[in-house]
Amino acid sequence: MLVRLNSSTSGELLMLAVHLKPLFEILGKEASARGVFIHEQFPAAIALLQSAVDEERRALEEARRLEKEALPVDEREEPPADEDCEDQEDREERKFRDVHLGQRAYPLIRLMERTRDEGGYILWEADKDF
Repeated sequence: MLVRLNSSTSGELLMLAVHLKPLFEILGKEASARGVFIHEQFPAAIALLQSAVDEERRALEEARRLEKEALPVDEREEPPADEDCEDQEDREERKFRDVHLGQRAYPLIRLMERTRDEGGYILWEADKDF
C-alpha cells in the first residue's frame, strides 16, 4: 500500500507503508490512514530519525569489523572482481537486497528539513491504517 506525504511547501513523497511504518515507530507516530507533522515537530522528528540511522550505521560497521576479524588472515582481502564470478554476483545481489534504515529514512528526513526551513507542515494519507 502506498502512503502519500504532502508537504505544504516542498512537494510530495510516495512511500510504501511497509517501509514507512518502521520510521513512524521511531517517531512514536501512529500509522493511521491520515495524519500530520506540524512545524514544531520537525526538529525532534529529524533528530530521532538521524539518530536511528547513525546507530544502525555504527552497528553495521561493527558487525562488518567483527566478521572480518573472524576470518583467517588469508581470507580477509576480497578477491579481484574478475575472479570467482559467482561470489562477486552474490555480493552484488546482496547489496540490492539489503536496504538499510538510512536509505529508507533519507527521503523523509530531507522532506522534513525542506518543509521545516520553509515553515510548512506535512500531511499523510493512505487507503487505511498501516
